[in-house]
Amino acid sequence: MPVFDVIIAGCGPTGAMLAAELRLHDVRVLVLEKETEPVSFVRIVGLHIRSIELMAMRGLLDRILEQGRRRPAGGFFAAINKPAPKGLDSAHAYLLGIPQPVIVDLLEQHATQRGAQVRRGGAVVDFEQDDEGVTVELADGEQLRARYLVGCDGGRSTVRKLLGVGFPGEPSRTETLMGEMEVGVPQEEIAAKVTEIGETNRRFWLRPFGEGAYSVVVPAAHVSDRAEPPTLEDFKQELRTIAGTDFGVHSPRWLSRFGDATRLAERYRVGRVLLAGDAAHIHPPTGGQGLNLGVQDAFNLGWKLAAQIRGWAPETLLDTYQAERHPVAEDVLDNTRAQMELHSTEPGPQAVRRLLTELMDFDEVNRYLIEKITAIGIRYDFGEGPDLLGRRLPDIEVKRGHLYGLLHRGRGLLLDRTERLTVGGWSDRVDYLADPTAALDVPCVLLRPDGHVAWIGDDQRGLDDHLSRWFGKPAS
Repeated sequence: MPVFDVIIAGCGPTGAMLAAELRLHDVRVLVLEKETEPVSFVRIVGLHIRSIELMAMRGLLDRILEQGRRRPAGGFFAAINKPAPKGLDSAHAYLLGIPQPVIVDLLEQHATQRGAQVRRGGAVVDFEQDDEGVTVELADGEQLRARYLVGCDGGRSTVRKLLGVGFPGEPSRTETLMGEMEVGVPQEEIAAKVTEIGETNRRFWLRPFGEGAYSVVVPAAHVSDRAEPPTLEDFKQELRTIAGTDFGVHSPRWLSRFGDATRLAERYRVGRVLLAGDAAHIHPPTGGQGLNLGVQDAFNLGWKLAAQIRGWAPETLLDTYQAERHPVAEDVLDNTRAQMELHSTEPGPQAVRRLLTELMDFDEVNRYLIEKITAIGIRYDFGEGPDLLGRRLPDIEVKRGHLYGLLHRGRGLLLDRTERLTVGGWSDRVDYLADPTAALDVPCVLLRPDGHVAWIGDDQRGLDDHLSRWFGKPAS
C-alpha cells in the first residue's frame, strides 16, 4: 500500500497551495482531485492584498502578475464605491483580477514542480484513522495510507461529512445567476439600464468582458437545487423580470449560480484529519474573500503540519491552526452577512447603506473596512505585546532588497537590527539577517514562515523562549 506523509482531497487553490507549502519542507504529498479535467469556464476571481503578498513571499508573484489585471483597491465592501484610503501599508495595494482556472493551474504547477503528486479522477469515499495515520479509500476501491489527511474538497466536503464535523449556519435565502455571454443590443443601452437599476439593486450588472462577451449577474426569483446549472433561458427570464429586457443574450461561455449560505465547521481538526478552505467555511461571494480565505488557510497550516511531520513541532503548534484561522473565518462570515443585508432593496437596509456610505468618507472607517476585506488587518493573538505582535510584516526594504524575497523557502526569519542576536540551534529552520538599516521602528523581529511577527525585542533569552514556542527544541 503506497504511503504518503499527507493526502490532500481537492486540487483547488487551497489544496494546491497547501501541497506546495508542504513540499517546501520535503513532505511527501499526494493531492487527490475527483474531477478528471480542470474546470472549463473562465470565472474571474480577485486576489486581495494579503494573498498577493503571500504569492510574493514564495516567489510566485511575477508569474501571476503576467496572467492577471491590476485594478485599484476599493469599492469592496458591499460594492460601496469608495476609493481606497491613501497610504495602505503594503507594497501591493491593489486588486489582481485573474481567471480562476489560471490561478489554479499556476498553483498546481508550483506544487508539482516542487515534487507534489496530483492524481485526477481520485474521489475519496471513505477513510479510517488510527494513532499512526489515515487509510483513505477511493471510489474504485483502492486504499492509500498517509500520516495525515486534509480535506480541501469544497463546501460539500466529503471529508468533513465522513469526519462527522458539524457545519452550522444558515442555508441560502437568496440566489444569484452569474455567467459570461454575448449580447444583442448596443453597449449604450446596456450601460443606461445598468446604471438605472444599480441605484437600488446591487446584485445586478452587465459588464463588458473582452472579445464581445459580457459578465452577467442577475438575482434569481427562487432558491433552487444548486447541483443543477442554470440555462440561458433562466438568465433571459430573470433579466426580463429585473430589467424589462433580456438584452438579446446568447452564446454563453459558462453559466453558474450561487446562494448566500453561510456555514462554519465546528472544528478544523479531528485527530489526523484537518479541514481547510471551503470545506471549513462557506459564505456569499460579496467582497471577493472566499478564494483568498482558503489560500490563507493553506499558508497558515502548511508549515505547522510540515513541522509536525518533520518532528520538530512544539506540542501545541498544530492546534494553533484552528485557534488562529477559525476566528478569522468567523469574522469573514459576519462581514459577508452584513454586506448581503446592505445589498437588500428593502427600505431599512437601503437606509443603513446610505448612512454607511457617508461614514466611509471618514478615512478611519474606510481604512478599517478595506483592511478587513483584504486581510491585512488580521492580528493573531500571541499574548501581550506591541500592536505589531501577531500581525503580518509588510514587504519592507532590507539590505538584500525586500523582505519577502527572503521568505521563499518557507522558513522562519530573525531580522536583527542590533546585530547582537543569533538563532543558534534553530538555524536548520530559521534564517538570520543582521541589518541595522532595515525599515523597522523596533530593534528585532522574529517572523514565522507565514510572515506574521512572533516576537519583538532585543534580548537573547526572550528570543530563545519564542524560538522554542514556535520552532520547537533546538537541534543542538
